[in-house]
Amino acid sequence: MATVRAPTLSRWRRTLRLAPQLSRALAALVPSVTHVDNRSDFLGKKPHRRHPGILQLPHVQLPPALAKAAQLLLLESTVADVEEKVQTLSNYLWSRHLPVEPEELQRRAMHLEKKFLENPDSPQTEEKLRRAVLHALRRTTYHWQELSYNKELSLVYMAARLDGGFAAVSRAFHEIQIRIPQFQPQTLMDFGSGTGSVTWAAHTAWGQSLREYMCVDSSAAMLGLAEKLLKGGSESGKPYFPGVFFRQFLPVSPKVQFDVVVAAFALSELPSAADRTSVLHTLWRKTSHFLVLVENGTRAGHRLLMDARDLVLEGKEKSPSDPRPGFVFAPCPHELPCPQLMASQPLACSFSQGYHPIPFSWNKKPKEEKFSMVILARGFPEDANRWPRITQPVLRRPRHVHCHLCCPDGHMQHAVITATRHGRDLYRCARASSWGDLLPVITPPESPPSSKQDPPES
Repeated sequence: MATVRAPTLSRWRRTLRLAPQLSRALAALVPSVTHVDNRSDFLGKKPHRRHPGILQLPHVQLPPALAKAAQLLLLESTVADVEEKVQTLSNYLWSRHLPVEPEELQRRAMHLEKKFLENPDSPQTEEKLRRAVLHALRRTTYHWQELSYNKELSLVYMAARLDGGFAAVSRAFHEIQIRIPQFQPQTLMDFGSGTGSVTWAAHTAWGQSLREYMCVDSSAAMLGLAEKLLKGGSESGKPYFPGVFFRQFLPVSPKVQFDVVVAAFALSELPSAADRTSVLHTLWRKTSHFLVLVENGTRAGHRLLMDARDLVLEGKEKSPSDPRPGFVFAPCPHELPCPQLMASQPLACSFSQGYHPIPFSWNKKPKEEKFSMVILARGFPEDANRWPRITQPVLRRPRHVHCHLCCPDGHMQHAVITATRHGRDLYRCARASSWGDLLPVITPPESPPSSKQDPPES
């Protein structure tokens, strides 16, 4: 009787190349991703490094006309110690928390008052007790302060945030472009438009189709600065592109909708949850296709976006002229509670985009913009787009890859992918993927029962 030899790795590879169906059947990812999504020949003739889940954007650079105008305006300004003020503002904006709500402040005050009354050495009179509580609140409560953007602070904000904000929004627009290349918006509204970075990013992405840009900002100084940037740094110059309108208040008519509505780093500037709710209802009513929300990649920024996401998905404020429901286009592959927030130690769901800063004297090296985003769309989600999202940097090791995934079932998964266990297609796709990409795999609705797993290859 002839002996049956154990198949070698090279023989398995030849077999799998000849039998792709067998390759998909044998794939079993740790712990619940099953196999590569070949339902529609997802690769076609493209190499694995360009699979359709790749959403990476090379280092972003401001349009030369915008960078030149920003340099000119700062050169002509009389702002002293610009570099120091830019660093101070950048640190302040990054470390900023949301304002404490009146209800929460009242709850803390009552807790402190009860604590003081239980102490025999507490103040005896009502007035002294009130002062003691207020003093303790000031020491223990974050003091949120609304920023008033005058001409000088607007210029400092331009120097600090124009390029980073442009990079973050460009990455959000890039996702829409890659996943829906046939989408050609004609109108855009930017709430909290600031220096106009969203308008420039939109023109870079869809300049061939956009015919109207509505910039809304409460600061007249910011609107004036954005208009100057559009005109090459002067008040009398010709706009770099037409169709841009500036106003200090949101359009009143509920019938006026825009193909793309954006609020980038703007919701965190509102003083209360009630104000954010009111603005979000208005922004969603004015959205005909996509509502793009971007904030700092901090826990505060991420939590704010998750609250905004849930508010829109509840669907209580439906526009009579557009009853279509909303769904999450990105980054979540589901409408379930965010697993990052449900963890014992909540983490911010954030992404990173490299960019070349405006070449000021202190701005020479490439930088990274860390941001959180939510893109909400009108209509119904398509199953084909519900691939897991890579939520952390991919760890590439010899013959295996670590991917942290947010899956369509609303759970986080740590997948260790090897070519021998999961097939060449999936392994090479995972190895080519990066933080923020989609991994083109099918996941079951529930995790299978835990079983003993082989250790990853090394």
